Amino acid sequence: MTRFITSLVLAVWISAMALIAIQNATPVALQFLGIQSVAIPVGLLMAFSASLGMVGAALAIGFWQSIRSF
Repeated sequence: MTRFITSLVLAVWISAMALIAIQNATPVALQFLGIQSVAIPVGLLMAFSASLGMVGAALAIGFWQSIRSF
């Protein structure tokens, strides 16, 4: 049941990102500490951010579980 709910939440999240990405094709440029990126569409930026967040969360959970096992 947990896997079903996880899959459902992930599917809804991906669908929402796709819908927003289609509606927002305006290119944006990020600026951080005086460094500016190239202009990329908002949807692509959201997809990269979500993917990086999912990978980071998976690594953090694995790291946390390995610390707790000691």
